[in-house]
Amino acid sequence: MDETSTRRPAIFLQDACFKHRYIRSRDLSAIVERPERLRAVTVGLSAAIARLEALSPPASASATTDSGPLNLDDLAGALGRLNIAPENAPVSIVRSTASVDLLSNAAVKFIHGDIEGDVYLEKLKGWAKDSWDKISNGGSEIPEGLPQGDLYLCPESLDAIQGAIGTVCEAVDTIFTSKTDTRSFVAVRPPGHHCGEDTPSGFCFVNNVAIGVAHAHLKHGVNRVVIFDIDLHHGNGTQSIIWQINEETYRQKLEVEAGAPPPSKPGLQAYYGSVHDILSYPCEDGKPELVQAASVSLHQAHGQYIENIHLQTYSSEQHFWDVLYKEQYSKILRKAEEFLDSTGGPGDDVLVFISCGMDACEHEYESMSRHNRKVPTSFYHRFARDARKLSDVYARGRLVSVLEGGYSDRALTSGAMAHLSGLVDDSKLERGIDEEWWNLENLVKASGPTPKSPSLQLENATKARRGGRPSLTAASDEPWLGRTVEIFQSLDSSAKVLASASSRTLLPPTLMTLRDRKSKSPTPSSSAAPRPGARGKSRASEPAVAPALSSSAESNISFGSGSNDGEPVVSKKHPRVILRLGPDPTVSSNP
Repeated sequence: MDETSTRRPAIFLQDACFKHRYIRSRDLSAIVERPERLRAVTVGLSAAIARLEALSPPASASATTDSGPLNLDDLAGALGRLNIAPENAPVSIVRSTASVDLLSNAAVKFIHGDIEGDVYLEKLKGWAKDSWDKISNGGSEIPEGLPQGDLYLCPESLDAIQGAIGTVCEAVDTIFTSKTDTRSFVAVRPPGHHCGEDTPSGFCFVNNVAIGVAHAHLKHGVNRVVIFDIDLHHGNGTQSIIWQINEETYRQKLEVEAGAPPPSKPGLQAYYGSVHDILSYPCEDGKPELVQAASVSLHQAHGQYIENIHLQTYSSEQHFWDVLYKEQYSKILRKAEEFLDSTGGPGDDVLVFISCGMDACEHEYESMSRHNRKVPTSFYHRFARDARKLSDVYARGRLVSVLEGGYSDRALTSGAMAHLSGLVDDSKLERGIDEEWWNLENLVKASGPTPKSPSLQLENATKARRGGRPSLTAASDEPWLGRTVEIFQSLDSSAKVLASASSRTLLPPTLMTLRDRKSKSPTPSSSAAPRPGARGKSRASEPAVAPALSSSAESNISFGSGSNDGEPVVSKKHPRVILRLGPDPTVSSNP
């Protein structure tokens, strides 16, 4: 068997990420960046595993990788740590408990640190720690001058943020140390691609992917990185960070050419390619600096490698694939190849990342994608496949995909199922993958209490029942569906982590208000903290569409620290540049 035939994707899950939640009010009707997003993703991943297993029947069972202790007294916990998939399963599963300290981790400081001290990181820890007291006293946990409408924190948010970073770094470590798990999908939240060096926005407080890039550079000698961003919204924070990194490396290059001694190790170079809706956040208000940054196409000049492609409406799937994807959207792949060819070609120092937002999916909430710049669900399969093939050629198959946006359960479930299927490169499995697996056409057409649509059956079979467990009876007619429920039961920990939602009394919704995106009024004072809504929420004349939410929760679960803090601490400050993105902290802004 050749080397590529043994490669498989690894799924990384992190329970701590359920703990980041909105606590300003009981009213969660407009909160779309919610803990339950991870449950929907897990449904899709479970369905993909079940389908892939059917193409290659299992031989024997084994346990998942679990970095935490097994609690034999807790049957649910024990089941959650068992991999009922076999040793030769097409996917491996890691239940991560990795975490990093924001103030001591080298990769975090490389991206968000400051030569004058960790000002932003220290403030972020303080905001989370003091959030409950601020809200209890009638204020907002988010300081004035930052976007109140799309940021929120609770005391446990720090666990989620540090756990998300630790899990991304663990995924990077795994693909460099494992002979089989050379690509991974990391299901974490809160997302990160809108956060610049010290400019949180758009649900994002740290940049998960950028920190993963820095970790790969500092610990594994990665000097060339490709980042594909397929979120509906432009990753303004990631592009800003990459611009600064490239500028610093280019400055060193010019100094060496002028006679200065070369640096002790090569500088990091990165390519950022994004496909996004230019009409949506952060460009929706038409701010020139944001629209211009989201439209940059610059290669080699000034040491920059950036490609931005704008999503368009499509009239049919044939139009999407034959015209838009083939001629326009796949350009970010071709430009990545040009970047790598011009900087040395294939090598051990290359790594590919995907900022995998699923909010451009055809099944996203209309309020989020009201400009109709969407993609069919199969986009998440085909793009993952094409990025995987690029990583096979240039990066020894090493690829890390990290969850960004995606807010409706249906978009997340179908997108995760398609995306994981695209990361599988076993030739036998790849030939058997059928894009009808995530075809939800019959879902909206089905009627009656027992519709025949397997997709609708999937939603019904995994719907949370009393006690948080999915229904088993709904899966009886479809073998793959029954297997999906089994896998999902072993992976889903949302009910356990969210079970203590009532342990604190939240503030009444009457104290909260939502602001119009177009409003130019000053940032609300601490006595009237607004409620964050969707980045793509409707204007004042349009009612916001939001999901039916299960209860939020806090948890006293303790998480072990990862192995990422052993690196030498490097605090790096890049020069400010004109494409620096994010709101000016001294000026109030509306999300």
